[in-house]
Amino acid sequence: MKWRVWGYTAVAATHAARRSRPRDRFTLQFVEPPGGEMLPLPELMKQLRPLFAQESQPVYLVGGAVRDALLGQVSADLDFVQPADAVKLSFRVADALGVPAYVLDKERDTGRVILPEQHTYLDFACFRGSDLEADLLGRDFTINAIALPAGAQTDASLIDPSNGRADLQAKLIRHIHDHSLLDDPVRTLRGLRLALRLGFALAPETAKAITAATAHLHTISNERIRDELLKLLQTSQPDEAIRQMQALGLLAVVLPEIAAEEGVTQSPPHHEDVLTHTISVLRWLVKVEEVLTAVPSTPSELHEIYTHLSVYVPGLQAHWQREVDGGVDGRTLLRLGALYHDVGKPETRKVEENEEGVAGRIRFFDHDQQGAVIAARQLHRLALSNEAVVHVQRIVAGHMRPFLLNQSVFNQGGSILSRRVVYRYFRATGEAGLDIAILCLADHLAAHNGSGEEVEWQQLLKIVGQLLDHYFAHYEETVAPPLLVNGRDLITELHLQPGPEVGRLLRLIQEGQAAGEIHTREEALAFAHRSQA
Repeated sequence: MKWRVWGYTAVAATHAARRSRPRDRFTLQFVEPPGGEMLPLPELMKQLRPLFAQESQPVYLVGGAVRDALLGQVSADLDFVQPADAVKLSFRVADALGVPAYVLDKERDTGRVILPEQHTYLDFACFRGSDLEADLLGRDFTINAIALPAGAQTDASLIDPSNGRADLQAKLIRHIHDHSLLDDPVRTLRGLRLALRLGFALAPETAKAITAATAHLHTISNERIRDELLKLLQTSQPDEAIRQMQALGLLAVVLPEIAAEEGVTQSPPHHEDVLTHTISVLRWLVKVEEVLTAVPSTPSELHEIYTHLSVYVPGLQAHWQREVDGGVDGRTLLRLGALYHDVGKPETRKVEENEEGVAGRIRFFDHDQQGAVIAARQLHRLALSNEAVVHVQRIVAGHMRPFLLNQSVFNQGGSILSRRVVYRYFRATGEAGLDIAILCLADHLAAHNGSGEEVEWQQLLKIVGQLLDHYFAHYEETVAPPLLVNGRDLITELHLQPGPEVGRLLRLIQEGQAAGEIHTREEALAFAHRSQA
């Protein structure tokens, strides 16, 4: 027999059911308190509520999904808590929905259900503490410490022991208690990310608590710090993320090499120290990204970027949306490259002096190469994949190349890059050459606080346009021509031994093909004969 028992809370309904017919199966029917407003919850909850009603213990929706609902948003991922047996519940839900589930943390009795087609995760955990209130008060920030009984649909049923709704209305990120950040110092970065994502401010006492907790970040794994750092860079304000990390004392702990850029002065056209310039580059890079997707709010001064480069937007978007080994996308790698592009400057700074010993222009010889070494070292420490590290390293090492090409072409009174020059550019930079081309625009805009001298800016746009055109429209002609001969051909025809000489000749042949000087197999072999060491 199946009984329906009513109660104003899930706990009350459970107790009532057990008192009335303890041997019978019962269904929890949650009754909403009167006067509440409907919350914009995911449609999936309609499928889940009947499943939760069959449970013998209450289930609560918690965390970001409740917060987002109060902000009028629908969250894709859902977190649930209950007194016990969370993993068992996750597998029952997965079976009912016909989707996979797995144990996320056996010791903490946490399970995850995956809905692949909806790109959604459902996480199930037990109370962290003696009861629901203890669980909520053990969380990070007040706006994340609100619960909703899984059978409820209105805000009248919310459970809010830390007054998170008031902070939502005030647009404040506030930690719950003094131990909130010390218990898990990675919350210092998470709080900043949450503020940037929601457009909220850090409560003054929370900002102070974050600064105090930075000394404990060394207790956190590099992988967790990496994940939060990447999420900060993926926000719409990566520049503000770095600026606030510096102000809160986080930058010196998480990215000490970047923090070392502060106060490192530069010569004109630069008007900022290296750290402030780096932050400006990130800000301008976001604007360049926006104009390449025709976002109307982009300043009109940048619309000419779209005019010159719009035809390459589909290719660039695919390049930035690709997932690199380790789950990092191409856009994040570009932003990492922007963050690290001048990291070599503090170690390479030199001030020229005239014969009288008067200080003159400031130089940073080989800062690009030195910066690539520093960036690789730090990114390996943060446990990024080798593929991701190599890509960022190439961006940093090559970030000056478009400027040098622009200067060379301008000095020669021309405007067209030779096919050989384009081939050498991409041979040195690979796929990262696309990111370098876009980064140089943001770097120029940051250095000049705008487009600067019109002639120089227009020429730089032409250079970038040509690089992108060769890559997307003439890849097999100038970027990576299919070789007309292979190593075995050279060994046979030239009577060579396998070794470095074969590789050197193949590279020269490919460059000759890219330059339009070699068109046939016979020409390739003849060229190899002439080019033997």
